[in-house]
Amino acid sequence: MIDYDEIKNRRTALLLSGGVDSSVVLYEMVIHGLRPDCFYIKIGPEEKEEWDCTSEEDLEMATAMTARFGCKLDVVDCHKEYWGQVTRYTMEKVKAGYTPNPDVMCNRLIKFGAFDEKMGHGYDLIATGHYAQTEWINGRKWLTTSPDPVKDQTDFLAQIEGWQLRKALFPIGHFEKNEVREIAEREHLINAKRRDSQGICFLGNIDYNEYVRRYLGEQVGDVIELETGKKIGTHKGLWFHTIGQRKGLGFGGGPWFVVKKDVAQNILYVSHGYDPATAYKQTFNVHDFHATTYCPDGVAQPELPLRVTFKIRHTPEYLPAAIEQTGDNTYMIHADSKVHGVAPGQFCVVYDERHHRCYGSGEITW
Repeated sequence: MIDYDEIKNRRTALLLSGGVDSSVVLYEMVIHGLRPDCFYIKIGPEEKEEWDCTSEEDLEMATAMTARFGCKLDVVDCHKEYWGQVTRYTMEKVKAGYTPNPDVMCNRLIKFGAFDEKMGHGYDLIATGHYAQTEWINGRKWLTTSPDPVKDQTDFLAQIEGWQLRKALFPIGHFEKNEVREIAEREHLINAKRRDSQGICFLGNIDYNEYVRRYLGEQVGDVIELETGKKIGTHKGLWFHTIGQRKGLGFGGGPWFVVKKDVAQNILYVSHGYDPATAYKQTFNVHDFHATTYCPDGVAQPELPLRVTFKIRHTPEYLPAAIEQTGDNTYMIHADSKVHGVAPGQFCVVYDERHHRCYGSGEITW
């Protein structure tokens, strides 16, 4: 939990999204005697008429919340930074056949990056509505998990820099989602019953495939059954599919699962079975491991224990493994059991054995 007495004299910025989570953050801070300066980060689509974007409603909600609690609200335009950095990262990865995570890079490059360059540098702390916590251990600030395993968002924060974590404040991180909803309804917050966004970070209801199609278009190729080599149809672009995908393939005689991509030949391989051997990996490499905790000068990153838990996607489960360092910021994960849907480009997020302390994350590579 946040020690509000400890931070009462520190300048704090709050990122308001218009959603219920950051609104409850504002409520919590105000009832504990803080009056944070609030900011709405504007990330609009390049051509509004093409997108179903909720940004206007988001800003209205944020404005209503700050008016109620007597806090000021400024709009910070990070449009160019988002489309120039996060979108570029995403498109480069999917075009190469990888499985990127825009939300992870949005936190690092926008919420705690571009915002800090524009406004956040004038503040000691930056508060957000993430379901995550921090803990000081032996003089160093660690990213730690939320008690809500379904909503925990440490995996989305596991690429932020050490200096960004030192400024981060997560006032609702010790709550479960149902508790946040209860607070919002009890206090009659304007967005108490508003549904959570299901889209890409900052893009509201924009469909991911439309987001990709806007920049990469379509590239028709063959869909081949892995076991038989038989062509069963065509795809419109490898970038519309992910390893392990089942829904949205549109082929008869299923179910079908995506198990492999051949980028050079533009071939999508599928299988009838959810668990062909090729869809599973028990050992895989992680490169460019990024530690979230600030390290003293001369120390590249925290020393990782031999036994860890990890995630490769946003799920409530933490998978046990042994971890082996194979080079500078490069590791091999030896999972205790086979893992389905491991794909290059995904982030492997590493935790301690109790899945409490998050060490950071690295990109999966073959």
